[in-house]
Amino acid sequence: MQIIGRNAEIAILKELLQSKSPELLAIYGRRRVGKTFLIKTFFQEQIVFSCIGQYKCGIKEQLANFCENLHTYFPDLKWKTVTSWQQAFLQLRDGLLSLKTTQKHVIFFDELPWLSSRKSGFLPAFSYFWNAYASDMPNIIVVICGAAASWIIDKVVNDRGGLHNRITKRIRLLPFTLKEVKEYLEHKNIRYEHYELLQLYMVMGGIPAYLNEIKRGKSIAQNIEAICFSKDGLLTGEFDNLYAALFDASENHIRVIHALAKKNNGLTRAEIASTSTLMTGGTLTKVLSELTQSGFIEKVYPLGKKEKDSLYILTDEFSLFYFRFMRQHSTFEQNQWLSLQSSASYKSWCGYAFENICIKHIIQIKQALQIGSVYSQSSSWVFKGDKNRGGAQIDLLIERADNIINICEIKCSNKPFVINKRYYTELQEKLRVFRRESGIRKSALLTFISTYGVADNDYKYQLVDSEVTMEDLFK
Repeated sequence: MQIIGRNAEIAILKELLQSKSPELLAIYGRRRVGKTFLIKTFFQEQIVFSCIGQYKCGIKEQLANFCENLHTYFPDLKWKTVTSWQQAFLQLRDGLLSLKTTQKHVIFFDELPWLSSRKSGFLPAFSYFWNAYASDMPNIIVVICGAAASWIIDKVVNDRGGLHNRITKRIRLLPFTLKEVKEYLEHKNIRYEHYELLQLYMVMGGIPAYLNEIKRGKSIAQNIEAICFSKDGLLTGEFDNLYAALFDASENHIRVIHALAKKNNGLTRAEIASTSTLMTGGTLTKVLSELTQSGFIEKVYPLGKKEKDSLYILTDEFSLFYFRFMRQHSTFEQNQWLSLQSSASYKSWCGYAFENICIKHIIQIKQALQIGSVYSQSSSWVFKGDKNRGGAQIDLLIERADNIINICEIKCSNKPFVINKRYYTELQEKLRVFRRESGIRKSALLTFISTYGVADNDYKYQLVDSEVTMEDLFK
């Protein structure tokens, strides 16, 4: 098996292998993003013990699984029946001490939040195992993994007890970029044009497990139809399973996602509380934190706004696609997706989904603008206007340390985008409103980010200072 992409993560894993000290790695990221595959593939020759948590099981079942793995990895040792995690980790210690080689040994705990079931005593026993034994073994790498990112961060990374400051490395595994999606599919001998790959990304994001369902010889539309709109499609029942497997009381998380799916421009905390029927306070704070840390939503700060005006936006492509199309079309009729592509809602969704992709590929955009080495901050901006002044909205601003601010217009189309007289006038007004109301004194450059570029005409030459195309996002 070959690891596609993940260059930064591989560099960290190589560093662990070269370390002369014991290492404790925490790796987390949303469901199906490839955490287990990355660890098992990279460390396939070093893993000496592995155990995975079982979903919604108590300590008895988890201990039985743990002991079964002890028998598998250390068959020559005599094992006693264990009734607690303290005893289980003592036996793991004995197994590690029986290893004669001095090469790096990797211990892998997958789905740690499931292993540490309520009142099981797993975390205290694990922290004692690390502090008393593993931390004195210079050839040991302990890897803890989980899809519930907020649990890993709160209970382990930010622990104030026995695991305080014990994590030596951490990896937050993100979905593939567009470039990595292309490389992944080409590794499977599946090749599409960039615009088709962009459409695929709008539906599935860069989730390897979803992309693995793409079948060679079918169009992107045919694949989406089979995966999302057929009774046996992988993503047909994925939405409910996705959140239920990650969060307790996941209905609260789904309410927030549903509210954000209706509002392309995002919602403030107060608006979410009102729209999603969630009370403000601890419950909402916890839900927003968990969704943010797991990569489903993002908190953004509009230019010049205060903390209370910060916005939460839905950034998970599949969740947005589900609420826009799949939720309303669950009867599994043939050619549903092909018919939906001619609807007005499809065009609206394409525009927002492309904006979302651009924000996730801000590094590629900066490189295309040749400002990759210039410090900058990305934000949005909105002026609602009043009875005397018209409003304006800018979805992406790049405020640079060299006294420049890029005002980005993002357009998705299946051909070069044409700036006509009406749109030219709208852009002029938007720029005037921004200069007047934002208070920014930096030089403003109008940047177009589009799929196939902006068609040449006089309006383009008068207004557009720089361009980024779909091709740049794949670099």
